[in-house]
Amino acid sequence: MDTDAAIEAGWQKARDDGRVRPELLDLAYAEPRLRRRFPWVGMGELHFSRTTEQPWTWDIPFVLSEYGGTYFVMGPSRQESVGRVTTAREAVDLVLEHLPDE
Repeated sequence: MDTDAAIEAGWQKARDDGRVRPELLDLAYAEPRLRRRFPWVGMGELHFSRTTEQPWTWDIPFVLSEYGGTYFVMGPSRQESVGRVTTAREAVDLVLEHLPDE
């Protein structure tokens, strides 16, 4: 499978997984700089990787959908906090603001 097809399959798998809110997935996918990353879901978190196979990269912030409807943007490691926001749009914007250089 080529890289583009693997990334697209990753987005579909993330949607099918059901642990990440659809509005977050839709907004992230709508952003070209995130859409070309391989998405993976862990513990309700939406991650973005530069590689399509494990081990996935951990150099991009990720989003945790919290109970009550808020979002917590962390990363790139689990020990780093970017911020807590109330909307999926704000969460995607925080990830975009903290993307490493291409």
